[in-house]
Amino acid sequence: MADPSSYRPKPGQIPDSPGVYKFRDEHRRVIYVGKAKSLRQRLASYFQDLAGLHPRTRTMVTTAASVEWTVVSTEVEALQLEYSWIKEFDPRFNVKYRDDKSYPYLAVTMNEEFPRVQVMRGHKRKGVRYFGPYGHAWAIRDTVDLLLRVFPVRTCSAGVFKNAARTGRPCLLGYIGKCSAPCVGRVSDEEHRELAEEFCDFMAGRTGTYIRRLEQQMTDAAEEMEYERAARLRDDIEALKKAMEKNAVVLADATDADLMAVAEDELEAAVQIFHVRGGRVRGQRGWVTDKVEAVTTGDLVEHALQQLYGEETGDSVPKEVLVPALPDPVEPVQEWLTERRGSNVSLRIPQRGDKKALMETVQRNALQALGLHKTKRASDLTTRSRALEEIAGALDLDSAPLRIECYDISHLQGDDVVASMVVFEDGLQRKSEYRRFQIKGFEGQDDVRSMHEVITRRFRRYLAEKERTGEWTDGENASGDGTSSDGTSNGGAPTDGTSTQSAPLGNTTLEGDTTGNAFAGNAFTEEDGRPKRFAYPPQLVVVDGGQPQVAAAKRALDELGIDDIAVCGLAKRLEEVWLPHEDDPVVLPRTSEGLYLLQRVRDEAHRFAITYQRTKRAKRFKASPLDEVPGLGETRKQALIKHFGSVKKLRSATIDQICEVPGIGRKTAEAVAVALAQAAPAAPAVNTATGEIMEDEEVGASGTTTGSPEEPVTAGASHERRGQET
Repeated sequence: MADPSSYRPKPGQIPDSPGVYKFRDEHRRVIYVGKAKSLRQRLASYFQDLAGLHPRTRTMVTTAASVEWTVVSTEVEALQLEYSWIKEFDPRFNVKYRDDKSYPYLAVTMNEEFPRVQVMRGHKRKGVRYFGPYGHAWAIRDTVDLLLRVFPVRTCSAGVFKNAARTGRPCLLGYIGKCSAPCVGRVSDEEHRELAEEFCDFMAGRTGTYIRRLEQQMTDAAEEMEYERAARLRDDIEALKKAMEKNAVVLADATDADLMAVAEDELEAAVQIFHVRGGRVRGQRGWVTDKVEAVTTGDLVEHALQQLYGEETGDSVPKEVLVPALPDPVEPVQEWLTERRGSNVSLRIPQRGDKKALMETVQRNALQALGLHKTKRASDLTTRSRALEEIAGALDLDSAPLRIECYDISHLQGDDVVASMVVFEDGLQRKSEYRRFQIKGFEGQDDVRSMHEVITRRFRRYLAEKERTGEWTDGENASGDGTSSDGTSNGGAPTDGTSTQSAPLGNTTLEGDTTGNAFAGNAFTEEDGRPKRFAYPPQLVVVDGGQPQVAAAKRALDELGIDDIAVCGLAKRLEEVWLPHEDDPVVLPRTSEGLYLLQRVRDEAHRFAITYQRTKRAKRFKASPLDEVPGLGETRKQALIKHFGSVKKLRSATIDQICEVPGIGRKTAEAVAVALAQAAPAAPAVNTATGEIMEDEEVGASGTTTGSPEEPVTAGASHERRGQET
């Protein structure tokens, strides 16, 4: 590890002007390339106290052994030179977009004597017209198959073309009318090129001209009683319209634009781009990148723009580029794009209307791409095994933690404090084992105390199950399905759709989540066939937090006499792994699969906790005294509110008046009257816009609710924080 002070330039050596700089390692390999408006200020930021640097930046400067720079005239030149050097040196600490060249394009080889329509990947060639990119090559072939009826352009390879010219017989497409057969002289090279240009015009969005022309020809043929030709033209028009329907109109003003969205977490980012031409989505592409440096969303956008347009010129760069965040500064990037296009390019964030709505669609695609990328990595058995081995090595465990439990606390400024427990077995989610906790042992906000309570409740239940069954002894294999020869569980996972029910435990309520097939006689099941809740212990407990939360979890286990379960915490700020009784954290490498798995476990626990907390908060806000009336369903509650107009008027009604409501018998009316009499009047509602106190009549039936306290998991629920939620 190099000391940055050993190669720091002397004061005054670095010019205060725009430029591009390179960090090299001891072997003279370029490991990072960057640009700056002021080289002096930017490079000085790398040579401050290491403790103040971002961990990734700290790794870079300690890996480097020298730094050099090149002065340029403008920021635009710096942008261009940075892009060139990144392409040339492929530095390990720069953002790298994967799968950049894997997307297929529809290409028309206008640089050949007889242009050919084909699928192309890789670098773009001069003189070739490209359309796309498409998500799949079959989508291109479907589109081409429809258009060849109207534009019978050559699609064969050079070998097939030469063989047909030699024998004087066209291929099958020539016989069925989907190729104009220039190979045998049915059309001249000029006529075939004109067909290819019309094909390109149609793909570029100029569709109306051809549709109207064919419709007129069809009408003329019908008037001249050439019905067979009119029928062929009708089929051609339908083929063109079908091809157009594959690209739905998304912007009514025939806009040419590229829309870019970014989904990111601490280590990775997914970029999605929609190419809109003539108001229609003509292509889509996406990348996933490792965030190997400290970058903002604006920085990711700038890198993506370089990757997207670094080798493009002319109309390949659209008039408008819509992004989620602007680079800082934005002027050089916009000027660079304008230079590549040859005319003005607008780079902005959409604020309203159709473009804003389409940007939300692109953002959803980016989130899905990032999730899919993570799922693919997680599903790789080799990767999961390596991740578990890395965790075992980093935490000094005797063996890989095949079962990991992670806990997180969530609340809104101290209200509705809840906790979550998620389970990963063999590196994969075990949703049937997820649990939710209501913290009721104390009031207020205290994450450390909450963590201690949750760990205590969970493992007290485990000890009770162990003592009751006597089946969890060292070296003993539990009977039946759901266990392996070493006593570890494959989950005993329920699969038949039955739901575990909530069960109170002291001051903490534990709620089940999903379900399954319980085997009779199984060590993991109760006598009634339901899965036991806490019969199986983890090898590793992970808490969302740093030293205080880890100490609380460890203290809870020590108080219960449990000393064979490892504990660690993952702190969000720097992704550090904290161990009990250790003053310094364990820092796993950024590329570590073990760190990636711990992050997935932590993020899932946070998602599960905050989803439950929001559900409880929403129910509390909408709670009604009528909810406590046994046997009173949503329909009859609504009928009561509709009849009386408000809960306030219902409270003042007599039993006989309540009985007048259709469907309400006397026994139910008495229960309603008792429930309303026992319930304290709700606090007055306040109109937040005007500050006025609203009467119950204005509130209406909004105080009623339905639903069960056992809410199912919403796997796709967002885990973003809102307000002061934690």
